[in-house]
Amino acid sequence: KMKVKALSRSQASTQRECSGDLRHHHRNLDPAYHPLQRPREYTRAVNAAKINRMFAQPLVGNLGQGHQDAVTHTAISRKSLLPLLSASTDGTLRLWDLPTRSCVSSINAHKMAIKGVVFGLDDDFYSCSSDGTLRKWSLGDSMSRSAEQVKPDDTWQIPGSFCSIDHHWTEHQFITASDSSVQLWSPERSTPIQSYSNLWGSDDTVHVVRFNPAEPHLVANCSMDRGIGLHDLRAGSEMKKMILRMRSNDLQWNPMEPLNFAVANEDYQAYTFDMRKLDRPSQIYKGHTSAVMSLSWAPTGREFVTGSYDRTIRVFNLVHRNGFAREIYHTKRMQRVFTVSCTMDNAFIVSGSDDTNLRLWKARASEKLGQLTPREESAMQYRDALIKKYQHLPEVKRIYRSRKIPKVIQKQTAQAIIQKESAERKQANRIKHSKPGSYKFESERVRVVNKEVK
Repeated sequence: KMKVKALSRSQASTQRECSGDLRHHHRNLDPAYHPLQRPREYTRAVNAAKINRMFAQPLVGNLGQGHQDAVTHTAISRKSLLPLLSASTDGTLRLWDLPTRSCVSSINAHKMAIKGVVFGLDDDFYSCSSDGTLRKWSLGDSMSRSAEQVKPDDTWQIPGSFCSIDHHWTEHQFITASDSSVQLWSPERSTPIQSYSNLWGSDDTVHVVRFNPAEPHLVANCSMDRGIGLHDLRAGSEMKKMILRMRSNDLQWNPMEPLNFAVANEDYQAYTFDMRKLDRPSQIYKGHTSAVMSLSWAPTGREFVTGSYDRTIRVFNLVHRNGFAREIYHTKRMQRVFTVSCTMDNAFIVSGSDDTNLRLWKARASEKLGQLTPREESAMQYRDALIKKYQHLPEVKRIYRSRKIPKVIQKQTAQAIIQKESAERKQANRIKHSKPGSYKFESERVRVVNKEVK
């Protein structure tokens, strides 16, 4: 008997699951039969980059009617996706439902501008104001009652004014920065547990304070004397402090790498620092043409978002390490951006600006909202893989990185480049025509930090 070997395929490999699916085609993947494979892939990569920019529509919409005055602070719960809290300079707090983009509750919380809001570990949140009051609110009462019936659970008062607030990541404690000291509070006590004044021998006001996500007793702060400092709550002593060239407006710890933190600075740039080596930043992030007012990390720890006085929002990626923004968001109506926040699902960005509006943006501009079919998902993954493979080639790189930028910012950027080249040329002439050793070249990262305070 003669044995004959026949080709056999399973029925699932030849049939479609539904009538809308493409039919399966079996091809020989030997490169010898496909001599034009790379040119064909390159053409597809160019088309994929064009499609990516054609479908880039980052703005989802406004949140309700916004506020009556400039939006200065926003807060997102660390445990839940839905509640969003916003604060205004007129002393009002508003709770928002992100899926419907509607206002759930509006609270007349303070008599003066609110300087900070933060969610607690339970169903509560805190707000502090320049009128010297600090209040604790119940999330359930705020969402179920009318604005007139909502009352604070607790109220604390100090002689001066508050500048910032942050809640502990694991314990029922919160820390505030006022115009006189940094104070550690417990919800069960009417006075601070600890108070730190005259930090590092300086009376300058600490205006930003943040708990470390991993080390429970480590606190970072920014002060009005252009300083960035670390101090330990257990010993009640200062650890390190660096004086930068200009003042920092915001500081946020990396949620996935708590050794690193990012600061938003007045010199139009953002910096990332390693707390073990504060004498220079680990990376400089450029692009803004005015002071960077706010900063927020994505929950993955690989990206952060900045909002600036130049009326733009920029998304920076740590993986690229090139110091330039991955995305630039702006609208004609949006004014100076005072606050930005990333949602905990890493899908959206919330911004608050001087035009009293809150806006919801997509974290990835060309991403489609809603449920994707398997065919759409596989096509998007294939296009992303092609762009990643050919992103260094000139045509793909030019299309993929192109962004629509307002003319004002283009002119300011061109002017900044001319000023930088002029300063570098002037320093080179000093070195060339001066006595050897009088002047020397310094890298840009070294020039960021002016001095270290012991």
